Amino acid sequence: MTDQLRFYVIVFFASILPTFRLDPSSDSPLRLSPSEFILYRIMLQQILRPKGKGNKKAQDAAKAALKGSNSHKKVKARFSTSFHRPKTLITSRAPKYPRRSIPHQPRLDEHKIIVHPLNTESAMKKMEENNTLVFIVDIKSNKAQIKLALKKLYDIDCVKINTLIRPDGTKKAYARLTPDVDALDIAANKLSLV
Repeated sequence: MTDQLRFYVIVFFASILPTFRLDPSSDSPLRLSPSEFILYRIMLQQILRPKGKGNKKAQDAAKAALKGSNSHKKVKARFSTSFHRPKTLITSRAPKYPRRSIPHQPRLDEHKIIVHPLNTESAMKKMEENNTLVFIVDIKSNKAQIKLALKKLYDIDCVKINTLIRPDGTKKAYARLTPDVDALDIAANKLSLV
């Protein structure tokens, strides 16, 4: 049934439906028996039923038949064998409560890093010839930490730090001083070695 014909049928039934009378002895121009009334009502319901509301299985089957079983999906062209997963969001830590009730003391402060200065013959020779001070330092300390500790403790600026681990297991640091400072003066005044 076309949409236009469907519209006319709906208008016709809508106009005559209020005039239906179940009682044949009524004065109405249209006299319908109860069976005729039920028949007309069923016809009207069939016409007014919304389109497209069929069995879902049947609709899916019809769609599949229309589409066909050999569907072609476009595949992205790849030109290398390696690939990377996308970078996901990494949020900074925001702990809800402290994991330790009391924070640990600094494991390596300047007093722990510098154990003591050396005043052996070879160390004194380094002071005189190379403008270098020699210290025994903590085994876990690195060159940057040693340089910072010397600056804090003795206000010494170093050009560079060389380190080695002695056979007895301690770490020795050679602190090369800047040319404007004399290592012997520092050793005498600040370290009390000479």
